[in-house]
Amino acid sequence: MIRPGQEWGQATDAGPDLVVRGDDHDLAEAVGRAPGDALIRFLPHDSELARAIGLANSATRDAPAPEPHGIALPIDLIRAGDDLVVNAAVLGVAPPHLRAHHRRREVQVLVDGREFFRGAATTVVIANGQFITGADLVPRGHPGDGWCEVQVYALTPGERRAMRRRLPGGVHVPHPRILSGRARTVEVTVTGGGWPLTVDGRPHGTHTALRTSLIPGAFRLLV
Repeated sequence: MIRPGQEWGQATDAGPDLVVRGDDHDLAEAVGRAPGDALIRFLPHDSELARAIGLANSATRDAPAPEPHGIALPIDLIRAGDDLVVNAAVLGVAPPHLRAHHRRREVQVLVDGREFFRGAATTVVIANGQFITGADLVPRGHPGDGWCEVQVYALTPGERRAMRRRLPGGVHVPHPRILSGRARTVEVTVTGGGWPLTVDGRPHGTHTALRTSLIPGAFRLLV
């Protein structure tokens, strides 16, 4: 976990335990198979986590791995049900796709065991990183600070277009109907039918309930 004023990561000459090519979902799957505290070289393509830490999204599947040396960054991980998440889990309609016709549903959100939100909403975001579909959705997001960021979108239909315009620059928050906070555990219960779940950019069915927990410093990224 990074603390205020503390540098993130340590210089190392060690070689990686694993080299992963692909997107955030590929990285999460590889972390799930790797030993604890594994040192991973990530060659990203279309990765939102890579954007958050400044890695170029230009790797191809057959790109050669760089020589071992660099900075080892401790990266947190989110467990969402049976899935591992390196960037974000979105329950409901992802904010970049939120339109006036999307209906709100009654939802309860518990953060670290305490009620954080109860009311009508369209979306709950639980993020380790900062970006979703290229938008600066969670400006405070830091994948190594020992917290996940939580956002609940309760916007009225007439407020959603303006929110989308503000997303690229991360200036859609603060907003009185976008509740933001941080957590280590999050529990979401939806009333009136299932919400779609997206994990690291990929659909994972519909759910009426979701529990997530943070795993601080789950692996190290060699950059």
